[in-house]
Amino acid sequence: MSAAPPSAPTPPEPVEPPQLLQLGLDDEPCLRADAARNRARLLEAAAGLVAARGADAVTMEEVAAAAGVGKGTVFRRFGDRTGLLMALLDHSEKKLQAAFLNGPPPLGPGAPPAERLRAFGRAALRRTVEDLELQLAAEPDAGRRFTVPPYRVRHHHVALLLRQAVPDADCDVLAHTLLAQLDPALIHHLMHQCGMPPQRLEDAWTDLVDRITGTPA
Repeated sequence: MSAAPPSAPTPPEPVEPPQLLQLGLDDEPCLRADAARNRARLLEAAAGLVAARGADAVTMEEVAAAAGVGKGTVFRRFGDRTGLLMALLDHSEKKLQAAFLNGPPPLGPGAPPAERLRAFGRAALRRTVEDLELQLAAEPDAGRRFTVPPYRVRHHHVALLLRQAVPDADCDVLAHTLLAQLDPALIHHLMHQCGMPPQRLEDAWTDLVDRITGTPA
């Protein structure tokens, strides 16, 4: 009896999933014109208050007054204070997502996975440093921290690159470990309590990626 033919090799996993998790708390193009104007006024007012007084000092009532709308409008649009702060962060998160999913290499597709991981961490760190106070104020509670869409997109992306770079590793868990280095609370501690400059954090990310993937830059 002839031997059974060898099984066909498993096709490689695509670089990016066919459907991406969506970021964003609102789909602005679908809003009515008056609702879109109200949302823009509220975000502009909130951004001005955060810049002037810090995120911790901003209340929904003050945002409503600064935007010239009723308090109920703010709550209907954003749900609560965390929802409002998350909306402020949403635009920059969308830009980062577009850059690492569809932008030019090495952050976007076209570079080796380890190189993309290095670029992703540096870009995410810079964004967190720029929006640090706002990110700390808008950080989800423990029950939602790892299920909100921005984190899920980041985890999916990092795990995908790890599967390409170190396919024998537990990449789902390892992706969480890597992303822990980008946690806003940790970055605040290292920068403001330990006095570490942002460049040291970027260098530490690169070193960690090099050690995990065994492919130094």
